[in-house]
Formats: sequence, C-alpha cells, structure tokens
Amino acid sequence: MSRFSTGVLTAVVAAMMAVAPALADKKGNAIRFAYDQVVENVDPFMNNVRIGVIIGQQVWDTLIYRDPKTAEYKGQLATAWKWIDDKTLELDLRKGVKFHNGAEFTADDVVYTLNFVVSPESKVVTRQNVAWIDRAEKIDAYKVRIICKEPFPAAIEYLAGPVVIHPHEYYAKVGPHGMNEKPVGSGPYRITEHSVGKYVRMERNPDYFKDSPKPQPKIEKVEIRFIPDRQTQVAEMMAGGADMIMNVALDQATQMKAVPTLQVVSGETMRIVFLHLDSREATTAPQLRDLKVRQAIMHAIDRESMVKQIVGQGARVLHTVCFPPQFGCSDEGAPRYAYDPAKAKQLLAEAGFKDGFDIDLYAYRERNQTEAMIGYLRAVGIRANLRFMQYAAMREANRAGKAAMLHQTWGSFSVNDVSASTPVYYKFGPDDISRDPEVRDFLQRGDSQVDPAVRKEAYRKALALIAERAYSLPLYSLTTYYVANKDLVFIAYPDEIPRFWEMSYK
Repeated sequence: MSRFSTGVLTAVVAAMMAVAPALADKKGNAIRFAYDQVVENVDPFMNNVRIGVIIGQQVWDTLIYRDPKTAEYKGQLATAWKWIDDKTLELDLRKGVKFHNGAEFTADDVVYTLNFVVSPESKVVTRQNVAWIDRAEKIDAYKVRIICKEPFPAAIEYLAGPVVIHPHEYYAKVGPHGMNEKPVGSGPYRITEHSVGKYVRMERNPDYFKDSPKPQPKIEKVEIRFIPDRQTQVAEMMAGGADMIMNVALDQATQMKAVPTLQVVSGETMRIVFLHLDSREATTAPQLRDLKVRQAIMHAIDRESMVKQIVGQGARVLHTVCFPPQFGCSDEGAPRYAYDPAKAKQLLAEAGFKDGFDIDLYAYRERNQTEAMIGYLRAVGIRANLRFMQYAAMREANRAGKAAMLHQTWGSFSVNDVSASTPVYYKFGPDDISRDPEVRDFLQRGDSQVDPAVRKEAYRKALALIAERAYSLPLYSLTTYYVANKDLVFIAYPDEIPRFWEMSYK
C-alpha cells in the first residue's frame, strides 16, 4: 500500500468529482510534468536515473534513431552507416543541422564527444554505454568512423539510444558542469532554464531539422518539476497543477481513474526489479556470504502476490536478471525460487541464523514495494530496516561498499540488448557486488562475439549461474502507471520515455 492512504485519496477523488474540471495547461499548449527523482546532471553521460534519460531524448539527438513502434533503425544525425570490418563502423552525417546555440553540426562534434566520454578523465557516470568505443576518427566534414575496442554487435542499438552528440566547441569550453547549468543540444526541445534540483523548463526548437525521424513538436513548452514526495505529486494532479505524472502506485492509479479530468494509462516497461546482494568478503552484511542465507531471501518473498496486488497488470515474475524481450535474455537452466517461508526459515537455521538477523535495505523508488518486501523478510526473521534515498546517493553507497542489500531497478537505457543490463551489475564494473570471474567471462563473451547463437549461449550460461549462486533475486518487470490530463494525447511506450515531441492536446 502507498503512503498516500486509501481513505484520504478516496475523499480527494470524491471532492474532485463534485467540482468543475481543474484548469490545465492545454490553453497554453504546454505540459507540466512532475517526477520523483532529481537529475544530478542533465548531461546524458553524467547521470543514470530515468528522468535524465527522458530529458536527454528531448534535448539531444543521437546518430541513429530506433522507431519505438516498428523497431526500425533510421538516420538521425547520421544518414547512412556500414561496417568496414568487425570493429569499424563508418557513418555519413546529416548536413544542415544546427545546435541550440546556432553552431553547425559536423564530424568534429561526433569525434570530440565520443573521444571525450571514452577517456577516463571524463568521469562519465554511464561508462557502460560507451566502454565499447576505442575512438572516433574524422574522415571529412560529414563522415566519421567509430572504432570499437573489440567486435560489439550491439553498437547500433547504443548509437540509437544513450549515446548523444554534443556541440564540440561549447562542450570543450564548459564541460559537463557547464552543460548541466546551460544545456545545449540539437533536439526538438531546448532548455531555457534549469534550476538545479527544482525544475527544467524547455521550449520547442524552432530550427529543428525537418528530416528528423522525430516529428516536429506540437507542444510549445514543457516544464519538468522534481517533486520527490508521491503524495504531493498526486495532489498536484488533483488540483490541476500538473498535466502528467508517471510511476504512480497501483492503488492510487486505480482510484484516480474515477476523476473525470484525468486519464490513467499503463503498460509493462523494460524496467526490471531485483534485490541485489553484496556477497563479497568485505560486505557490511557478512551473513550474505552464505549461499543458504541468500537462498532464504529468494524463498522469503511472494513475487506472484506482489505482482498481482502491488505492481499491476502487465508485469511478470522474472527468474533471471534481464528483460525477457531483450536479445540474449533467457531463464533456461536457471533455478526457480518458489515462495516458501518455511524453507526460508530452515535455510537460515542451517546457516546458523535461527533467530534471524538485522540488515539495512536500500531503496530509491516504489517505496510501497520495498515496504512489502520488508514485511516478507521480517516474517522469516530477517529484520530489514529501510534506507530510502535519491538514486545517486544509493548508487554511491553501493559503490562504496556500504549497502549490502539494495532494491534495484534497471531500465537498460532503453537498449534492447542484454549487454545493456546484466553486465552492468556482474561484469566487474562499479556496481558489481558479487565479483564472480566465471560470470564475468561468460558476459564478456556474449558482449563481444559476432555470431548471435554464440552470444545467446554465453548470456544463458551467465544468467543461469547468477541465479544458481543467488547473487540477486530477480523480482519482476515493472508496470508504469501514467496519470495525465484527459485531453493529452500520448503513448505509454515500454522504454519509459514520454516523447513530448509526439504529444498534443485534443
């Protein structure tokens, strides 16, 4: 159950139905969008929270675009591309594109951006999105080559997703810090004001290039407000102070369907949810080094009931840490951990923890789901204490070895390939808290082999080992509920990206 009580929400809904429809920003042709997480830096390479991905897709362009309806790759800043060999991709660039500051887009922007973000000195947060790139080379003003460190079949998918292009002269001058304060991209919206930690205001880019696969925006202005408290978000929607929110809890969304001024849209997303467990020698919870304790955690949580009662329609229980439609995702050979609290208690007793133990559980979103997990864990003797915070703080606690159990979610930056999900947490990167070399090597093979069958088999073995050794408990895919002004026309895509450039009012 969410923190916004059912009784209070019912009363608010009833009151709303009794009054005239609240004023919205339809008249001003604007969208006021509220989100619970604060973006640490709007530069897409310097954050890995979902709202950063959302902003990035509005403000910046990528070399290639994947149509969310057809999955077809289309030219965006590039017009054509081809593999010269297994490691070299050559791209022809689009002419006549302008950045928001008036600078012309050329090969220099691609080369500078990619060579900067792959350098260790850049300290990019999204290292996994560019770690496959060795360097970029300029052939002429509108032709470049990207050289991979090794064969990387998923390169096109990344160039169509998280790898945006910055204006080279401006980026060289201001760096990521300046890009956060005064962002400059080439996308359909330009940022006019960024009040750090409070809001981002955007306006339609009047010079957006006509041949873009992103259509010319109809909505004139977009304001993104950072409102960490879900209850406040719901109140804003009820009062007409916001036009759209997302990640609404199931019980809230169900009752808000009754409000005549609002619409509720939902669907399964690419985002997976899992409990991540630190089983290393130096873990702050030494109990987790015992396989039986980790298996007890697997059996303690009723995932099926959580999906039905808390997560919502469209979600599915997972058995491996990846999103099933992604290339390479498989649960073949992975053990199933059925909900069995008696078995969980037995395993804890066999591990020497008959009376259970205390542990901190870190989380940053879907608090009602975390609280449900805590209830299940305490029922078998694992006394989990909630540590709820912004994502960046939780990520740093994880990387510093201070968080042993984390309620993680991962949306793969909307990349439809396992290389964008599982390796992030199990390939010896900064978020890997199991450090299993056998798993790492299988993932590396899956990332770098050209043969699709070889890739799939390598990923299958890695995923089965992760489940067998209980490094993480795969929970479920996540359903996202959007609540919006009833006249706002939009599509809820599985990649969790509200495409403001496609939206309009009835």
